[in-house]
Amino acid sequence: MGKSFHFHPIFCILIAILTTSYAQDCNTYTFSNNNVYATCVSLPVLNSQLHWNYHPTNATVDVAYRQTGVSTSQWAAWALNVDGSGMVGAQALVALISSNGSVQAYTSSVTGYATGLQPSGLSFGVPRITAEMVNGDVVIYATLVLPGGRTSFNQVWQVGPVNGGSPAAHRMGSDNANLLGRVDFSTGETSADGGNVGGSRQRRRNTHGVLNALSWGVMMPMGAMAARYLKVFKSANPAWFYIHVTCQASAYIVGVAGWATGLKLGSDSVGIEYNTHRNIGIALFALGTLQAFALLLRPKPENKYRFYWNIYHHATGYTVIILSIVNVFKGLDILDPEKKWKKAYIGILISLGVETLIFEAYTWFVVLKRKQDDDKIEQVSNGYTQSA
Repeated sequence: MGKSFHFHPIFCILIAILTTSYAQDCNTYTFSNNNVYATCVSLPVLNSQLHWNYHPTNATVDVAYRQTGVSTSQWAAWALNVDGSGMVGAQALVALISSNGSVQAYTSSVTGYATGLQPSGLSFGVPRITAEMVNGDVVIYATLVLPGGRTSFNQVWQVGPVNGGSPAAHRMGSDNANLLGRVDFSTGETSADGGNVGGSRQRRRNTHGVLNALSWGVMMPMGAMAARYLKVFKSANPAWFYIHVTCQASAYIVGVAGWATGLKLGSDSVGIEYNTHRNIGIALFALGTLQAFALLLRPKPENKYRFYWNIYHHATGYTVIILSIVNVFKGLDILDPEKKWKKAYIGILISLGVETLIFEAYTWFVVLKRKQDDDKIEQVSNGYTQSA
């Protein structure tokens, strides 16, 4: 029989207090202009809220979108998507916070992923829009003329940095990918369906990251370590070679799968570009492919070209390892997962680094000792020859 789990009464009380506090933060918030709104909802991510008053007589709605925890040189936006469910087609209310703390409010129609949120008119009327920043909260006030007599729409909200006085691309973490939902201004009902809309792409992004971090970022360095440190043991010859080839071939195959998922993500995300990450990925694929073909052209140890082949093979291999580690961190910055994942990868690298130092020291110890033994044998041999 498994153990049953019971909530402690104090735990239940704490949950109730926290839930009540969160609700009060939305419903009892006092606006600087003393506006009062009949309906308020706390949006599921990024600690943002939407307040509104719906006027059925003229099909308008007064809204106040509140984004907490915003600093200078950032932008915040809330939008309705009249005919779609995501970013493209969104009709946005934007607040642009400059470095001196001043706030500019305007509308922007999002026509593609490469948008810079330039000021433009919307598909419905917005007779009034203003914005302010108070104690780290940005609030956008606007009056919307609801299109087609409708009251229910898909909504999108987002926050990002300002670069050179203009909105720059927002982060691509799980929170930022799930800022989708639905709102009905008449009934006050809302739903957060961002996980369903953006889940497929996010899963592919996560798959891409895991495959590449595992292959290029972990298996490749381990394969190189096997080649360098196992062959010092005479008994490991030629086993070290097959272990090395198996590790690198497996890493290459998994890496190609990760690279392919990256190409698919790029083709599905027109206008969203990470040039450095992409270019390093292309370079890694090219160098990895060259290494695979170089294995087929590997000269025998006694061949006079083997020396030059070794230089090429080692230089290319270490270049791949360095670029792989750099690109894993670039990918982690793009995916923006929980900090524990970056810490876990750093921990793996530290572990490999410590092992490398230990094996390197032992390898040099063995090599130098063998050299000393060989020198002694040679001296004994020369002494025997001279005496003879």
